[in-house]
Amino acid sequence: MKTSARPKEGLFLGLTFGLIVVLGTVFFFKKWLPDLASDRVEIDHLFYTILIMTGIVFILVQGITGYFIWRYSDPTPERAVYLSHSRSLEITWTTVTALLMLALGVWGLSLWKNVTTGNAPSKALAVEITGQQFQWNIRYPGPDSKFGRVDPHLISDDNALGLDPKDKASKDDVVVQDDLYLVVNRPAIVTLRSKDVIHSFFLPNFRVKQDAVPGMSIDTWFTPTKIGDYEIACAQFCGLGHYTMRGMVHVLSQEQFDQKMKELGHVSYQHHLLTLKGE
Repeated sequence: MKTSARPKEGLFLGLTFGLIVVLGTVFFFKKWLPDLASDRVEIDHLFYTILIMTGIVFILVQGITGYFIWRYSDPTPERAVYLSHSRSLEITWTTVTALLMLALGVWGLSLWKNVTTGNAPSKALAVEITGQQFQWNIRYPGPDSKFGRVDPHLISDDNALGLDPKDKASKDDVVVQDDLYLVVNRPAIVTLRSKDVIHSFFLPNFRVKQDAVPGMSIDTWFTPTKIGDYEIACAQFCGLGHYTMRGMVHVLSQEQFDQKMKELGHVSYQHHLLTLKGE
């Protein structure tokens, strides 16, 4: 008996899934992350490991689905074959999947632990960053290596951080907006705070992404490895002006950084505040 042609719908769906496989394979080998400029290379390793695992599964599932649609779209009546389940097979793939997910979870938690200040070198550069709608207030401790005291009651239009001018440690603090200066190959400890709503401090090239939450001080640390200028973004919607909350990271040599701090010390926000108060 002559077999009738498979319906066009089955052929179309089969080719569609075949196209998905082709496009998935092409994008699978795409460069997904911006150039790395910090020591967080292990984050890239974890990312691409997950991408490879899920990419292979995705391509296989779509390819098999497309083949089945094409293969079994024949309108000729056929007797269905019943295949019973295999308990050993189900236990095997469930166990393997669970172990893989557990391994990825342990790896991720280990990475999270390593970027907290518990493992940060003692000579790391300390920086305090306070997010507010819609700017980043960046503070350095100055030559005395001590951050000045802050008091929420002192916050005003002229004193966004609430710095206490009576505290000697605050007199040499350097405060700038939206420009973060770091030293190449020197670890930096960043303490994140928020003045108003939740912000997300995002440095794509450094693989840093940490929320700044009102009422909390959250630390993270990393080491810049390449001199250059990089973007700071806010990755948490924080209001109508969210799109304008953008800054820059400037990675400098130690000599350039020291010179920049001297320049900023004379024009910093705190210096201006003390001048207004006649101190």
